[in-house]
Amino acid sequence: MENKRVALVTGASRGIGKSIAMELAKNNVNVVINYNRDESEANEAVADIKKLGVECIAVKADISKFEECAAMMESIRKKFGSIDILVNNAGALSDKTLKNMTKEQWDFVLRINLDGTFNVTKNALGLIKDNGRIISISSIVGISGNFGQTNYAASKAGIIGFTKSLAKELGKRRITVNAVAPGFIDTQMTKSVPFIRRKIIMAMIPLGRAGTTEDVANLVAFLASEKAGYITGEVICVDGGFSF
Repeated sequence: MENKRVALVTGASRGIGKSIAMELAKNNVNVVINYNRDESEANEAVADIKKLGVECIAVKADISKFEECAAMMESIRKKFGSIDILVNNAGALSDKTLKNMTKEQWDFVLRINLDGTFNVTKNALGLIKDNGRIISISSIVGISGNFGQTNYAASKAGIIGFTKSLAKELGKRRITVNAVAPGFIDTQMTKSVPFIRRKIIMAMIPLGRAGTTEDVANLVAFLASEKAGYITGEVICVDGGFSF
């Protein structure tokens, strides 16, 4: 029987994370879905992924807590033994200009987006096989900044520095480490953008449309594949040309 690769995708019960998990499953990869809040949503995602003919489990863990990430890895070790692909996708927003931002808002976003990436990756290192893949979801905001998002931009820029440094450290094990920087993607998170603001954003995107979660998932699946074995330390934008 063919040995399928195993992927852990954080924040994968919905949105971009679920699309990534589905795309990896279509590429014959067993998937571990990490979620924090909605168990029924996670179970639904597991059922959808299993229909694609792979194994899938959901593991609850708050990635901002180091010990919960360690416990999650132990669950994965018991079920699958190791990981081939890690996708750091889970993230959070709490937008305000710096003048109006509270310390709690700053800490909340940095704790999930940046500390969370460290907590998951650090605990996963012993499980990731040589020739593995680590892919973290950054943002074009981490490259170009955005009004009212100093906390989010700082956290996503931090992921870029983390990615480039880790790529140098893990090269000897032939583990590639890359970041994906989505632009304006149609998700629950962006549905609240006011109509006029959305029209302005669309006018600034050369391809003239918002991205889909599948646009991001397709790139992640490529970076996770054997075809991307000589790409590491890169940040690739999926933004319809918004940032160039």
